[in-house]
Amino acid sequence: MSSEQSAPGASPRAPRPGTQKSSGAVTKKGERAAKEKPATVLPPVGEEEPKSPEEYQCTGVLEIDFAELCTRLGYTDFPKVVNRPRPHPPFVPSASLSEKATLDDPRLSGSCSLNSLESKYVFFRPTIQVELEQEDSKSVKEIYIRGWKVEERILGIFSKCLPPLTQLQAINFWKVGLTDKTLTTFIELLPLCSSTLRKVSLEGNPLPEQSYHKLMALDSTIAHLSLRNNNIDDRGAQLLGQALSTLHSCNRTLVSLNLGFNHIGDEGAGYIADGLRLNRSLLWLSLAHNRIQDKGALKLAEVLRAFELTHTEVVERRRLLLEKGTQERSRSPSSSRHGDSKTDREKSQMVGISNSALVDKTDKTQTTKTPKGLGKKKEKSWELAKKEEKSGSGQSPTQGTPKKEDATKAGKGKVTIPEQKPSRIKGIKIGSREKRSILPESELVVEATEVINPLLEPVEHRDGKVFMPGNKVLLHLNLLRNRITEVGLEGFLATVQYQMQFSKAKSVSKGPVGLLWLSLAKNCFAPQCPAYAIIQELMLPRDPIKAKLREDEAMAFFP
Repeated sequence: MSSEQSAPGASPRAPRPGTQKSSGAVTKKGERAAKEKPATVLPPVGEEEPKSPEEYQCTGVLEIDFAELCTRLGYTDFPKVVNRPRPHPPFVPSASLSEKATLDDPRLSGSCSLNSLESKYVFFRPTIQVELEQEDSKSVKEIYIRGWKVEERILGIFSKCLPPLTQLQAINFWKVGLTDKTLTTFIELLPLCSSTLRKVSLEGNPLPEQSYHKLMALDSTIAHLSLRNNNIDDRGAQLLGQALSTLHSCNRTLVSLNLGFNHIGDEGAGYIADGLRLNRSLLWLSLAHNRIQDKGALKLAEVLRAFELTHTEVVERRRLLLEKGTQERSRSPSSSRHGDSKTDREKSQMVGISNSALVDKTDKTQTTKTPKGLGKKKEKSWELAKKEEKSGSGQSPTQGTPKKEDATKAGKGKVTIPEQKPSRIKGIKIGSREKRSILPESELVVEATEVINPLLEPVEHRDGKVFMPGNKVLLHLNLLRNRITEVGLEGFLATVQYQMQFSKAKSVSKGPVGLLWLSLAKNCFAPQCPAYAIIQELMLPRDPIKAKLREDEAMAFFP
Protein backbone atom coordinates (compact mmCIF):
# COMPACT_ATOMS: atom_id res chain seq x y z
CA MET A 1 0.00 0.00 0.00
CA SER A 2 2.71 2.23 0.77
CA SER A 3 4.05 1.64 -2.63
CA GLU A 4 0.66 2.22 -4.19
CA GLN A 5 0.12 5.33 -2.19
CA SER A 6 3.48 6.48 -3.12
CA ALA A 7 2.66 5.93 -6.75
CA PRO A 8 -0.28 8.30 -6.84
CA GLY A 9 1.72 10.63 -4.65
CA ALA A 10 4.36 10.62 -7.28
CA SER A 11 1.89 11.78 -9.91
CA PRO A 12 2.15 15.46 -8.95
CA ARG A 13 5.88 15.12 -9.37
CA ALA A 14 5.39 13.87 -12.92
CA PRO A 15 6.00 17.28 -14.55
CA ARG A 16 9.65 17.10 -13.50
CA PRO A 17 10.73 15.81 -16.86
CA GLY A 18 9.11 18.94 -18.32
CA THR A 19 11.02 21.02 -15.92
CA GLN A 20 14.11 19.12 -16.93
CA LYS A 21 13.34 20.02 -20.48
CA SER A 22 12.95 23.61 -19.55
CA SER A 23 16.15 23.48 -17.56
CA GLY A 24 17.76 21.84 -20.53
CA ALA A 25 16.56 24.76 -22.61
CA VAL A 26 18.03 27.13 -20.08
CA THR A 27 21.34 25.37 -20.22
CA LYS A 28 21.24 25.61 -23.99
CA LYS A 29 20.71 29.36 -23.75
CA GLY A 30 23.56 29.57 -21.27
CA GLU A 31 25.76 27.68 -23.65
CA ARG A 32 24.81 30.09 -26.44
CA ALA A 33 25.51 33.06 -24.18
CA ALA A 34 28.82 31.54 -23.20
CA LYS A 35 29.61 31.06 -26.86
CA GLU A 36 28.61 34.65 -27.67
CA LYS A 37 30.63 36.21 -24.84
CA PRO A 38 34.05 35.58 -26.43
CA ALA A 39 32.69 37.24 -29.60
CA THR A 40 32.25 40.48 -27.62
CA VAL A 41 35.84 40.20 -26.37
CA LEU A 42 37.30 39.68 -29.86
CA PRO A 43 37.07 43.29 -31.18
CA PRO A 44 39.78 44.63 -28.83
CA VAL A 45 42.05 41.84 -30.01
CA GLY A 46 41.32 42.80 -33.59
CA GLU A 47 42.13 46.44 -32.85
CA GLU A 48 45.80 45.65 -32.29
CA GLU A 49 46.51 45.86 -36.03
CA PRO A 50 45.56 49.54 -36.60
CA LYS A 51 47.46 50.49 -33.42
CA SER A 52 50.84 50.01 -35.08
CA PRO A 53 52.72 53.35 -35.24
CA GLU A 54 53.64 52.82 -38.90
CA GLU A 55 50.00 53.01 -39.97
CA TYR A 56 49.25 56.18 -38.02
CA GLN A 57 48.84 59.32 -40.12
CA CYS A 58 50.09 62.38 -38.24
CA THR A 59 47.78 65.38 -38.03
CA GLY A 60 50.43 68.08 -37.66
CA VAL A 61 49.47 68.75 -34.02
CA LEU A 62 52.47 67.66 -31.95
CA GLU A 63 50.51 67.14 -28.73
CA ILE A 64 48.05 64.72 -30.36
CA ASP A 65 50.56 62.91 -32.57
CA PHE A 66 53.16 62.37 -29.87
CA ALA A 67 50.60 61.04 -27.37
CA GLU A 68 49.05 58.68 -29.92
CA LEU A 69 52.40 57.31 -31.10
CA CYS A 70 53.57 56.76 -27.51
CA THR A 71 50.35 54.89 -26.73
CA ARG A 72 50.73 52.68 -29.80
CA LEU A 73 54.29 51.83 -28.76
CA GLY A 74 53.11 50.74 -25.32
CA TYR A 75 54.09 53.74 -23.19
CA THR A 76 51.74 54.21 -20.25
CA ASP A 77 53.52 57.23 -18.81
CA PHE A 78 55.13 59.59 -21.30
CA PRO A 79 56.08 63.30 -21.40
CA LYS A 80 53.36 65.81 -22.08
CA VAL A 81 53.60 68.52 -24.73
CA VAL A 82 53.16 71.90 -23.03
CA ASN A 83 53.71 75.52 -23.98
CA ARG A 84 57.03 76.94 -22.92
CA PRO A 85 56.56 79.11 -19.81
CA ARG A 86 57.29 82.78 -20.25
CA PRO A 87 59.06 84.82 -17.57
CA HIS A 88 56.58 86.86 -15.58
CA PRO A 89 57.08 90.62 -15.35
CA PRO A 90 58.24 91.95 -11.98
CA PHE A 91 55.28 92.51 -9.66
CA VAL A 92 55.28 95.52 -7.34
CA PRO A 93 52.53 95.12 -4.70
CA SER A 94 50.64 98.20 -3.60
CA ALA A 95 49.84 99.13 0.00
CA SER A 96 46.25 97.88 -0.21
CA LEU A 97 47.29 94.53 -1.61
CA SER A 98 49.96 94.10 1.05
CA GLU A 99 47.41 94.80 3.79
CA LYS A 100 45.01 92.23 2.32
CA ALA A 101 47.80 89.70 2.07
CA THR A 102 48.71 90.14 5.71
CA LEU A 103 45.09 89.71 6.72
CA ASP A 104 44.62 86.58 4.60
CA ASP A 105 47.94 84.92 5.42
CA PRO A 106 46.61 82.59 8.18
CA ARG A 107 43.78 81.33 6.02
CA LEU A 108 45.75 80.96 2.80
CA SER A 109 48.92 79.40 4.20
CA GLY A 110 47.63 75.82 3.97
CA SER A 111 46.34 76.07 0.39
CA CYS A 112 49.45 77.96 -0.76
CA SER A 113 51.73 75.27 0.64
CA LEU A 114 49.75 72.52 -1.13
CA ASN A 115 49.76 74.43 -4.41
CA SER A 116 53.46 75.15 -4.19
CA LEU A 117 54.22 71.49 -3.39
CA GLU A 118 52.11 70.31 -6.31
CA SER A 119 53.71 72.83 -8.65
CA LYS A 120 57.16 71.61 -7.62
CA TYR A 121 56.29 68.03 -8.48
CA VAL A 122 54.76 69.12 -11.79
CA PHE A 123 57.90 71.09 -12.57
CA PHE A 124 60.09 67.98 -12.30
CA ARG A 125 57.89 65.86 -14.54
CA PRO A 126 59.35 65.31 -18.06
CA THR A 127 57.75 67.59 -20.60
CA ILE A 128 58.23 68.70 -24.19
CA GLN A 129 58.09 72.48 -24.20
CA VAL A 130 57.08 74.16 -27.43
CA GLU A 131 56.85 77.69 -28.70
CA LEU A 132 53.95 78.36 -31.02
CA GLU A 133 53.50 80.89 -33.78
CA GLN A 134 50.42 83.02 -33.08
CA GLU A 135 48.99 80.49 -30.58
CA ASP A 136 48.28 77.94 -33.33
CA SER A 137 48.76 74.33 -32.25
CA LYS A 138 49.90 73.36 -35.74
CA SER A 139 52.56 76.07 -35.95
CA VAL A 140 55.26 74.78 -33.58
CA LYS A 141 58.28 77.06 -33.94
CA GLU A 142 60.74 75.71 -31.34
CA ILE A 143 61.04 72.53 -29.27
CA TYR A 144 62.76 72.39 -25.85
CA ILE A 145 63.57 69.14 -24.06
CA ARG A 146 65.38 69.48 -20.74
CA GLY A 147 66.46 67.14 -17.99
CA TRP A 148 65.14 63.74 -19.11
CA LYS A 149 66.75 61.01 -21.20
CA VAL A 150 65.78 60.84 -24.85
CA GLU A 151 65.95 57.20 -25.90
CA GLU A 152 66.15 55.81 -29.39
CA ARG A 153 62.45 54.89 -29.32
CA ILE A 154 61.55 58.49 -28.55
CA LEU A 155 63.71 59.62 -31.48
CA GLY A 156 61.81 57.12 -33.63
CA ILE A 157 58.56 58.79 -32.55
CA PHE A 158 60.06 62.18 -33.39
CA SER A 159 61.00 60.94 -36.86
CA LYS A 160 57.29 60.32 -37.39
CA CYS A 161 55.70 63.39 -35.81
CA LEU A 162 58.28 66.15 -36.49
CA PRO A 163 58.27 66.18 -40.33
CA PRO A 164 54.63 67.43 -40.51
CA LEU A 165 55.65 70.53 -38.49
CA THR A 166 56.13 72.89 -41.43
CA GLN A 167 57.21 75.90 -39.33
CA LEU A 168 59.73 74.20 -37.04
CA GLN A 169 62.84 76.38 -36.71
CA ALA A 170 64.81 75.15 -33.67
CA ILE A 171 65.40 72.02 -31.57
CA ASN A 172 67.00 72.40 -28.11
CA PHE A 173 68.27 69.38 -26.13
CA TRP A 174 69.66 70.17 -22.67
CA LYS A 175 70.97 67.26 -20.58
CA VAL A 176 68.97 64.58 -22.37
CA GLY A 177 71.58 61.81 -22.04
CA LEU A 178 72.56 61.56 -25.70
CA THR A 179 75.02 58.89 -26.78
CA ASP A 180 77.02 58.58 -29.99
CA LYS A 181 74.41 56.15 -31.30
CA THR A 182 71.40 58.32 -30.48
CA LEU A 183 73.23 61.35 -31.91
CA THR A 184 73.60 59.48 -35.21
CA THR A 185 69.88 58.69 -35.12
CA PHE A 186 69.11 62.34 -34.39
CA ILE A 187 71.27 63.50 -37.32
CA GLU A 188 69.43 61.09 -39.63
CA LEU A 189 66.16 62.62 -38.41
CA LEU A 190 67.10 66.21 -39.34
CA PRO A 191 66.78 65.90 -43.15
CA LEU A 192 63.22 64.62 -42.66
CA CYS A 193 62.18 67.81 -40.88
CA SER A 194 60.99 71.00 -42.51
CA SER A 195 63.41 73.10 -44.52
CA THR A 196 62.83 75.92 -42.01
CA LEU A 197 64.80 74.03 -39.32
CA ARG A 198 68.05 75.99 -39.01
CA LYS A 199 68.96 75.98 -35.30
CA VAL A 200 70.12 73.01 -33.20
CA SER A 201 71.28 73.22 -29.59
CA LEU A 202 72.86 70.21 -27.85
CA GLU A 203 74.07 71.36 -24.43
CA GLY A 204 75.10 69.28 -21.43
CA ASN A 205 75.44 66.08 -23.49
CA PRO A 206 79.06 64.88 -23.28
CA LEU A 207 79.88 62.09 -25.73
CA PRO A 208 82.78 59.63 -25.41
CA GLU A 209 83.68 59.82 -29.12
CA GLN A 210 82.92 63.57 -29.39
CA SER A 211 81.20 63.10 -32.73
CA TYR A 212 79.56 66.54 -32.76
CA HIS A 213 81.29 67.33 -36.06
CA LYS A 214 78.74 65.11 -37.83
CA LEU A 215 76.24 67.95 -37.38
CA MET A 216 78.47 70.08 -39.63
CA ALA A 217 78.70 67.70 -42.58
CA LEU A 218 78.80 69.07 -46.12
CA ASP A 219 75.14 68.19 -46.70
CA SER A 220 74.02 69.76 -43.41
CA THR A 221 71.54 72.65 -43.47
CA ILE A 222 72.13 73.81 -39.88
CA ALA A 223 72.91 77.52 -39.68
CA HIS A 224 73.12 77.96 -35.88
CA LEU A 225 74.76 75.31 -33.71
CA SER A 226 75.28 75.47 -29.93
CA LEU A 227 77.51 72.87 -28.23
CA ARG A 228 78.02 74.39 -24.80
CA ASN A 229 78.96 72.37 -21.73
CA ASN A 230 79.78 69.14 -23.56
CA ASN A 231 83.33 68.58 -22.20
CA ILE A 232 84.77 69.08 -25.69
CA ASP A 233 88.57 68.89 -25.52
CA ASP A 234 91.35 69.37 -28.08
CA ARG A 235 90.48 66.14 -29.88
CA GLY A 236 86.89 67.22 -30.35
CA ALA A 237 88.04 70.69 -31.42
CA GLN A 238 90.22 69.06 -34.09
CA LEU A 239 87.19 67.31 -35.58
CA LEU A 240 85.16 70.53 -35.47
CA GLY A 241 87.96 72.51 -37.13
CA GLN A 242 88.18 69.96 -39.94
CA ALA A 243 84.40 70.20 -40.37
CA LEU A 244 84.69 73.98 -40.78
CA SER A 245 87.13 73.68 -43.68
CA THR A 246 89.96 71.67 -45.13
CA LEU A 247 92.02 72.11 -48.27
CA HIS A 248 89.38 70.34 -50.41
CA SER A 249 86.09 70.87 -48.52
CA CYS A 250 84.32 73.63 -46.62
CA ASN A 251 81.09 74.06 -44.68
CA ARG A 252 78.99 76.76 -46.40
CA THR A 253 75.82 76.78 -44.26
CA LEU A 254 76.95 77.26 -40.65
CA VAL A 255 76.62 80.90 -39.55
CA SER A 256 77.10 80.72 -35.76
CA LEU A 257 78.93 78.23 -33.55
CA ASN A 258 78.88 78.31 -29.73
CA LEU A 259 81.62 76.26 -28.05
CA GLY A 260 81.46 77.93 -24.64
CA PHE A 261 81.94 76.12 -21.30
CA ASN A 262 84.13 73.33 -22.69
CA HIS A 263 87.72 72.11 -22.18
CA ILE A 264 89.38 73.48 -25.33
CA GLY A 265 93.04 74.45 -24.86
CA ASP A 266 95.77 75.92 -27.03
CA GLU A 267 95.96 72.91 -29.33
CA GLY A 268 92.22 72.88 -29.86
CA ALA A 269 92.18 76.63 -30.52
CA GLY A 270 94.83 76.04 -33.18
CA TYR A 271 92.60 73.47 -34.88
CA ILE A 272 89.67 75.91 -34.83
CA ALA A 273 91.96 78.58 -36.32
CA ASP A 274 92.95 76.17 -39.10
CA GLY A 275 89.28 75.69 -39.87
CA LEU A 276 88.83 79.47 -40.16
CA ARG A 277 91.60 79.81 -42.76
CA LEU A 278 89.40 78.79 -45.70
CA ASN A 279 85.92 79.09 -44.17
CA ARG A 280 83.87 82.03 -45.51
CA SER A 281 80.45 81.38 -43.98
CA LEU A 282 80.92 81.50 -40.19
CA LEU A 283 79.99 84.92 -38.80
CA TRP A 284 79.70 84.24 -35.05
CA LEU A 285 82.07 82.19 -32.87
CA SER A 286 82.14 81.81 -29.08
CA LEU A 287 85.01 80.12 -27.24
CA ALA A 288 84.16 81.63 -23.86
CA HIS A 289 84.88 79.77 -20.60
CA ASN A 290 87.56 77.45 -22.04
CA ARG A 291 91.27 76.87 -21.34
CA ILE A 292 92.86 78.86 -24.18
CA GLN A 293 96.20 80.50 -23.38
CA ASP A 294 98.54 82.76 -25.38
CA LYS A 295 99.58 80.18 -27.96
CA GLY A 296 96.00 79.46 -28.98
CA ALA A 297 95.08 83.16 -28.88
CA LEU A 298 97.93 84.02 -31.25
CA LYS A 299 96.77 81.29 -33.64
CA LEU A 300 93.26 82.73 -33.70
CA ALA A 301 94.53 86.27 -34.15
CA GLU A 302 96.83 85.20 -36.98
CA VAL A 303 94.08 83.94 -39.31
CA LEU A 304 92.12 87.20 -38.94
CA ARG A 305 94.88 89.24 -40.60
CA ALA A 306 97.24 88.56 -43.53
CA PHE A 307 98.79 85.11 -43.09
CA GLU A 308 101.26 83.07 -45.09
CA LEU A 309 100.03 80.19 -47.21
CA THR A 310 101.58 76.81 -46.61
CA HIS A 311 103.31 74.87 -49.39
CA THR A 312 100.31 72.57 -49.92
CA GLU A 313 97.98 75.58 -50.10
CA VAL A 314 100.21 77.28 -52.68
CA VAL A 315 100.24 74.11 -54.80
CA GLU A 316 96.44 73.81 -54.55
CA ARG A 317 96.05 77.48 -55.49
CA ARG A 318 98.15 77.04 -58.63
CA ARG A 319 96.17 73.94 -59.57
CA LEU A 320 92.89 75.84 -59.22
CA LEU A 321 94.20 78.71 -61.33
CA LEU A 322 95.32 76.36 -64.10
CA GLU A 323 91.99 74.52 -64.01
CA LYS A 324 90.11 77.80 -64.19
CA GLY A 325 92.20 78.98 -67.14
CA THR A 326 91.63 75.80 -69.13
CA GLN A 327 87.87 76.04 -68.51
CA GLU A 328 87.82 79.62 -69.81
CA ARG A 329 89.79 78.75 -72.95
CA SER A 330 87.54 75.76 -73.65
CA ARG A 331 84.36 77.79 -73.21
CA SER A 332 85.07 80.93 -75.26
CA PRO A 333 85.78 79.44 -78.79
CA SER A 334 82.88 77.01 -78.66
CA SER A 335 80.45 79.67 -77.54
CA SER A 336 81.54 82.10 -80.30
CA ARG A 337 81.26 79.48 -83.07
CA HIS A 338 77.91 78.37 -81.80
CA GLY A 339 76.76 81.98 -81.75
CA ASP A 340 77.93 82.69 -85.33
CA SER A 341 76.26 79.61 -86.77
CA LYS A 342 73.09 80.44 -84.89
CA THR A 343 73.03 84.01 -86.20
CA ASP A 344 73.54 82.78 -89.81
CA ARG A 345 70.52 80.48 -89.49
CA GLU A 346 68.38 83.19 -87.95
CA LYS A 347 69.40 85.69 -90.67
CA SER A 348 68.31 83.32 -93.42
CA GLN A 349 64.98 82.65 -91.68
CA MET A 350 64.25 86.35 -91.18
CA VAL A 351 65.12 87.22 -94.79
CA GLY A 352 62.99 84.38 -96.13
CA ILE A 353 59.96 85.46 -94.13
CA SER A 354 60.26 89.20 -94.78
CA ASN A 355 60.78 89.15 -98.57
CA SER A 356 59.75 86.19 -100.71
CA ALA A 357 61.28 87.73 -103.82
CA LEU A 358 64.80 87.41 -102.43
CA VAL A 359 64.51 83.76 -101.49
CA ASP A 360 66.17 82.51 -104.66
CA LYS A 361 69.02 84.96 -104.28
CA THR A 362 69.63 84.06 -100.67
CA ASP A 363 69.52 80.35 -101.51
CA LYS A 364 72.08 80.86 -104.28
CA THR A 365 74.37 82.89 -102.07
CA GLN A 366 74.15 80.30 -99.33
CA THR A 367 75.17 77.49 -101.69
CA THR A 368 78.26 79.33 -102.90
CA LYS A 369 81.63 79.17 -101.13
CA THR A 370 82.03 82.87 -100.50
CA PRO A 371 79.76 83.07 -97.40
CA LYS A 372 81.67 80.21 -95.81
CA GLY A 373 84.87 82.17 -96.25
CA LEU A 374 83.22 85.21 -94.80
CA GLY A 375 81.99 83.13 -91.86
CA LYS A 376 85.52 81.89 -91.27
CA LYS A 377 86.80 85.45 -91.41
CA LYS A 378 84.17 86.49 -88.90
CA GLU A 379 85.22 83.67 -86.59
CA LYS A 380 88.86 84.63 -86.88
CA SER A 381 88.13 88.28 -86.25
CA TRP A 382 85.98 87.36 -83.28
CA GLU A 383 88.69 85.16 -81.79
CA LEU A 384 91.24 87.94 -82.32
CA ALA A 385 88.93 90.35 -80.51
CA LYS A 386 88.55 87.90 -77.65
CA LYS A 387 92.33 87.53 -77.43
CA GLU A 388 92.71 91.30 -77.33
CA GLU A 389 90.13 91.53 -74.54
CA LYS A 390 91.95 88.87 -72.56
CA SER A 391 95.31 90.53 -73.09
CA GLY A 392 93.84 93.84 -71.98
CA SER A 393 92.16 92.46 -68.86
CA GLY A 394 95.07 90.29 -67.70
CA GLN A 395 97.31 87.39 -68.59
CA SER A 396 96.20 83.80 -68.50
CA PRO A 397 97.31 81.67 -65.56
CA THR A 398 99.89 79.90 -67.70
CA GLN A 399 101.57 83.06 -69.00
CA GLY A 400 103.98 85.46 -67.36
CA THR A 401 105.75 85.16 -64.06
CA PRO A 402 103.99 83.54 -61.08
CA LYS A 403 103.78 86.89 -59.32
CA LYS A 404 101.88 88.59 -62.12
CA GLU A 405 99.75 85.52 -62.58
CA ASP A 406 98.56 85.50 -58.99
CA ALA A 407 98.03 89.24 -58.83
CA THR A 408 96.01 89.51 -62.04
CA LYS A 409 93.90 86.40 -61.79
CA ALA A 410 93.18 86.60 -58.10
CA GLY A 411 92.65 90.34 -58.26
CA LYS A 412 89.74 89.80 -60.60
CA GLY A 413 88.13 87.23 -58.29
CA LYS A 414 85.24 86.52 -60.69
CA VAL A 415 87.04 86.22 -64.00
CA THR A 416 84.51 83.87 -65.53
CA ILE A 417 81.60 86.30 -65.27
CA PRO A 418 82.81 89.18 -67.50
CA GLU A 419 84.22 86.79 -70.10
CA GLN A 420 81.14 84.62 -70.39
CA LYS A 421 78.67 87.48 -70.68
CA PRO A 422 79.79 89.06 -74.00
CA SER A 423 80.14 85.79 -75.90
CA ARG A 424 76.74 84.44 -74.85
CA ILE A 425 74.86 87.69 -75.22
CA LYS A 426 76.37 88.46 -78.65
CA GLY A 427 75.66 84.93 -79.76
CA ILE A 428 71.90 85.52 -79.37
CA LYS A 429 71.79 89.22 -80.12
CA ILE A 430 70.17 88.93 -83.58
CA GLY A 431 67.69 86.31 -82.43
CA SER A 432 64.16 86.83 -81.21
CA ARG A 433 63.35 89.10 -78.30
CA GLU A 434 62.17 86.23 -76.13
CA LYS A 435 65.54 84.50 -76.37
CA ARG A 436 67.34 87.73 -75.62
CA SER A 437 65.25 88.33 -72.49
CA ILE A 438 65.22 84.79 -71.04
CA LEU A 439 68.61 83.20 -71.64
CA PRO A 440 70.94 85.85 -70.20
CA GLU A 441 68.86 86.09 -66.97
CA SER A 442 69.07 82.37 -66.34
CA GLU A 443 72.79 82.40 -67.02
CA LEU A 444 73.33 85.32 -64.67
CA VAL A 445 71.51 83.51 -61.89
CA VAL A 446 73.79 80.50 -62.26
CA GLU A 447 76.87 82.70 -62.29
CA ALA A 448 75.73 84.67 -59.24
CA THR A 449 75.40 81.47 -57.19
CA GLU A 450 78.91 80.30 -58.12
CA VAL A 451 81.04 79.99 -54.99
CA ILE A 452 84.63 81.13 -55.30
CA ASN A 453 87.32 79.16 -53.53
CA PRO A 454 89.08 81.30 -50.89
CA LEU A 455 92.42 80.24 -52.37
CA LEU A 456 91.53 82.32 -55.44
CA GLU A 457 91.22 85.53 -53.41
CA PRO A 458 93.73 88.36 -54.04
CA VAL A 459 97.13 87.60 -52.56
CA GLU A 460 100.31 89.49 -51.79
CA HIS A 461 103.87 88.37 -52.51
CA ARG A 462 106.56 89.25 -50.00
CA ASP A 463 110.07 87.81 -49.83
CA GLY A 464 109.11 84.88 -52.05
CA LYS A 465 106.09 83.99 -49.92
CA VAL A 466 102.37 84.22 -50.66
CA PHE A 467 100.11 85.97 -48.13
CA MET A 468 96.33 85.93 -48.03
CA PRO A 469 94.45 88.90 -46.54
CA GLY A 470 92.93 86.70 -43.83
CA ASN A 471 89.41 85.90 -42.72
CA LYS A 472 87.30 89.06 -42.91
CA VAL A 473 83.95 87.26 -42.75
CA LEU A 474 84.00 86.52 -39.00
CA LEU A 475 82.17 89.39 -37.28
CA HIS A 476 81.80 88.21 -33.67
CA LEU A 477 84.47 86.51 -31.53
CA ASN A 478 83.99 85.78 -27.84
CA LEU A 479 87.02 84.72 -25.76
CA LEU A 480 85.62 85.67 -22.38
CA ARG A 481 87.11 83.96 -19.28
CA ASN A 482 90.06 82.11 -20.78
CA ARG A 483 93.73 82.22 -19.77
CA ILE A 484 95.07 84.85 -22.17
CA THR A 485 97.80 87.21 -20.95
CA GLU A 486 99.24 90.40 -22.42
CA VAL A 487 101.26 88.34 -24.91
CA GLY A 488 98.13 87.04 -26.61
CA LEU A 489 96.57 90.46 -26.27
CA GLU A 490 99.29 91.96 -28.47
CA GLY A 491 98.34 89.55 -31.26
CA PHE A 492 94.72 90.70 -31.21
CA LEU A 493 95.84 94.35 -31.12
CA ALA A 494 97.80 93.80 -34.34
CA THR A 495 94.76 92.08 -35.87
CA VAL A 496 92.39 94.92 -35.00
CA GLN A 497 94.79 97.54 -36.34
CA TYR A 498 95.24 95.61 -39.59
CA GLN A 499 91.48 95.21 -40.08
CA MET A 500 90.95 98.91 -39.41
CA GLN A 501 93.42 99.81 -42.19
CA PHE A 502 91.85 97.23 -44.50
CA SER A 503 88.32 98.58 -43.93
CA LYS A 504 89.47 102.17 -44.57
CA ALA A 505 91.10 101.14 -47.84
CA LYS A 506 87.95 99.24 -48.82
CA SER A 507 85.43 101.81 -47.62
CA VAL A 508 84.19 102.58 -51.14
CA SER A 509 83.61 98.98 -52.25
CA LYS A 510 81.30 96.50 -50.60
CA GLY A 511 82.52 93.35 -48.87
CA PRO A 512 83.50 91.86 -45.52
CA VAL A 513 85.27 94.25 -43.18
CA GLY A 514 86.32 92.02 -40.29
CA LEU A 515 85.48 91.90 -36.60
CA LEU A 516 82.68 94.12 -35.32
CA TRP A 517 82.61 92.68 -31.78
CA LEU A 518 85.52 91.21 -29.80
CA SER A 519 85.31 90.11 -26.15
CA LEU A 520 88.55 89.51 -24.23
CA ALA A 521 87.38 90.40 -20.73
CA LYS A 522 87.98 88.31 -17.59
CA ASN A 523 91.32 86.92 -18.80
CA CYS A 524 94.75 86.91 -17.16
CA PHE A 525 95.57 90.60 -17.61
CA ALA A 526 94.61 93.77 -15.82
CA PRO A 527 91.66 95.76 -17.17
CA GLN A 528 93.94 98.81 -17.22
CA CYS A 529 96.37 97.09 -19.64
CA PRO A 530 97.37 99.57 -22.41
CA ALA A 531 96.88 97.03 -25.22
CA TYR A 532 93.39 96.15 -23.95
CA ALA A 533 92.47 99.83 -23.68
CA ILE A 534 93.55 100.45 -27.29
CA ILE A 535 91.56 97.46 -28.50
CA GLN A 536 88.47 98.73 -26.70
CA GLU A 537 88.95 102.19 -28.19
CA LEU A 538 89.38 100.84 -31.73
CA MET A 539 86.43 98.45 -31.50
CA LEU A 540 84.01 100.96 -29.99
CA PRO A 541 83.01 102.67 -33.28
CA ARG A 542 82.79 99.30 -35.05
CA ASP A 543 80.28 97.78 -32.61
CA PRO A 544 76.85 98.21 -34.31
CA ILE A 545 74.90 97.85 -31.05
CA LYS A 546 76.85 100.53 -29.22
CA ALA A 547 76.77 102.77 -32.27
CA LYS A 548 72.97 102.44 -32.36
CA LEU A 549 72.74 103.29 -28.67
CA ARG A 550 74.88 106.37 -29.20
CA GLU A 551 72.64 107.45 -32.07
CA ASP A 552 69.53 106.98 -29.92
CA GLU A 553 71.08 108.98 -27.08
CA ALA A 554 72.03 111.75 -29.49
CA MET A 555 68.52 111.85 -30.95
CA ALA A 556 67.02 112.01 -27.45
CA PHE A 557 69.37 114.78 -26.41
CA PHE A 558 68.97 116.76 -29.64
CA PRO A 559 65.42 116.05 -30.86
